[in-house]
Order: sequence, then structure tokens, then C-alpha cells
Amino acid sequence: MLEIKVKPGSKRPGVSRDGERLVVAVAARAIEGAANEGALDALAEALGVAPSRLAIARGHRGRLKTIVVSGLTPEEVRARVSSIASA
Repeated sequence: MLEIKVKPGSKRPGVSRDGERLVVAVAARAIEGAANEGALDALAEALGVAPSRLAIARGHRGRLKTIVVSGLTPEEVRARVSSIASA
């Protein structure tokens, strides 16, 4: 599981780290799940997995979300997260 913070409506989309938490900036607004979908797509690309392997476990309506990654061990997830640059 990953803890992320989503920044909808961002002018500079991308994934970065803020300490142990990932920050996912997306251009989409938080309307009808567009920001959630954009966040999962951006996170999947950053982790090198298919978007279908990610699911929001908690935080569907908030900026702080808990993401479940299927198909990777916790160690693999940590290794991929650590390769993402800090903000």
C-alpha cells in the first residue's frame, strides 16, 4: 500500500516524493473522478505497472489516498518509490 497526496488542476503534472509520501500532480480537476483516474495513470507510469494494477483503497473523495498495488511485493514497491525524485 502507498500513501499519496493528489494535487488536481496542476499546471505541472508529475509524480514526486515529499518524505515518504508520493505527491501526484494531475492536470484534471476533481470532477466526476477525473483527478483520481489521472492520478492512477500517472502513478502507474511512474511505478512501471499497468493502471489496472492500482486501486484506491481509501480516500476516493479526498486528496490523501491509500493505493493498493497488485502484482508487486512490498519490497519492489518500496524500491520503485525510492527511485522517484524528491520535490
